[in-house]
This record gives sequence, C-alpha cells and structure tokens, in this order.
Amino acid sequence: MKTKQNKLVDLDDFIDNQYGARGTAARETFEEGYEAFKLGVMLQEMRKENNMTQEQLAAKCGTTKTYISRIENNASDIRLSTLMRIVWEGFGKHLKLTVD
Repeated sequence: MKTKQNKLVDLDDFIDNQYGARGTAARETFEEGYEAFKLGVMLQEMRKENNMTQEQLAAKCGTTKTYISRIENNASDIRLSTLMRIVWEGFGKHLKLTVD
C-alpha cells in the first residue's frame, strides 16, 4: 500500500506561493486582512484576560456590544481614535504602533 508523503513547507514560502511576493497587489491585500484579523484576536484575548464580556467592554468605552463583536470577528474597519479609546478606557492601557 502506498502512502502519500507530506512535504513540510515553510510558512513564508507557502504565503509567497499562495499570494505572491511582498509588494504585489494580492500579497498586500492578504497582509492588510491578516493585520485586521490579528487586531480582532488581540482585543478578544485582552477582553477575556480581563474577564469581561463584549457588553461590559462596550459599556466601559462607550460603544456597543455589536461593534465589539464586529471588531473581534474582523467584520468591521476600526478608526484609530476608536481603537485608542477601547484600549485606554476598556483596558487602562496605551496603544503603541510601529511602522515596518
């Protein structure tokens, strides 16, 4: 009986093969979407670490549970000022950004 051997591929090589090299339109679209996804996951993890529901976080920072849910599920763009307000008022932390 023949078995199919799986070849492991480096993540960067996989992304290059799927979306093209950095700088191409498809790759840039992928990278932007991935960053938005990471932001939603980060906020969700912070909320859970603080034992807060989406409703509690929304109340602390003056928004709605639906909006928090949309951010966490990558269904909504978020303004920088809103993100800063959520981080500061919701978690008592400061937002730091870097540019690569």
